[in-house]
Amino acid sequence: MKLLILGGTVFLGRHLVEAALARGHEVTLFNRGQHSPELFPEVEKLRGDRDGNLEALRGRRWDAVIDVAGYLPRVVRASAALLAVAVEHYTFISSVSAYADARTPGMDESSPLGTLEQPESEDVDRFYGPLKARCEQVVEVALPGRTLIIRPGLIVGPYDPTDRFTSWPSRVARGGDVLAPGWPGRAVQLIDARDLAEWNVRLVEERVTGVFNATGPDHTLTMRALLETCKEVSGSDARFVWLDEAFLLAQGAGPWIELPLWLPETSEYAGFMCLDISKALAAGLRFRPLAETVRETLAWDQLLPADAARRAGMTPAREAELLALWLRR
Repeated sequence: MKLLILGGTVFLGRHLVEAALARGHEVTLFNRGQHSPELFPEVEKLRGDRDGNLEALRGRRWDAVIDVAGYLPRVVRASAALLAVAVEHYTFISSVSAYADARTPGMDESSPLGTLEQPESEDVDRFYGPLKARCEQVVEVALPGRTLIIRPGLIVGPYDPTDRFTSWPSRVARGGDVLAPGWPGRAVQLIDARDLAEWNVRLVEERVTGVFNATGPDHTLTMRALLETCKEVSGSDARFVWLDEAFLLAQGAGPWIELPLWLPETSEYAGFMCLDISKALAAGLRFRPLAETVRETLAWDQLLPADAARRAGMTPAREAELLALWLRR
């Protein structure tokens, strides 16, 4: 199969390339060449810009394309319109953030999508989810009946630039008293980027179309089980101190970024990690053991410079402050 990947050198895109090559496919990358351009010397690389410079794609044909870096409907519309006559199948990587109401557990692919309050806005920080939803619609209009829409939850694993998962294995590995947020039995969902990539490539091979939620695992994973797995894998002496949500909120602790994976029960995103993935499971989505994801994420993270900037996770000083306040309450 001749496969075009829009992006292909940052996190999920990187794993998509590796999965496609491992399955014997011929891969072409189209990107600006600004992130790790030295990767994949064996593949064809076309340079351009999704926003206004698609010339390198003109006059070419591929069996399929995977769009891993589409955020603005205007930009995605241009790529989809050009590629509609160049490919048979178009995968758009969307997000579970596309849903209108993230408070309700059990959302499936038929749940209502978000809409833009300001239809012309391109403010990704404010309207990430509704913009993704609109991008989905744009692709389907350009390639009716030939589109695969994947809505991942939290994507994790080696090369993750967000630290939203990596911060936990890293923190637990340091040991000592570890601030653990909320109720230990709260369900969390995540998916290893490698599992997502391998499944995506198989779906493309089979020309599967439609919409799929893509997160995991295939059983209920609790926050306690996740942290205990991090402890077991790292061999640390971590002691988890569970702070309740009311206390954390009263102290101004930040869900999701400062305390990754924590979404308070009262949050408008309370259902974000309780999605229905039965359709994806029926379509062959499978998961490696969590311990493997933790081990390999931690190994990759430990190769980074000690002073590397963190995009998520609580600072040691802030954690110590909250633990002290909790013990004195």
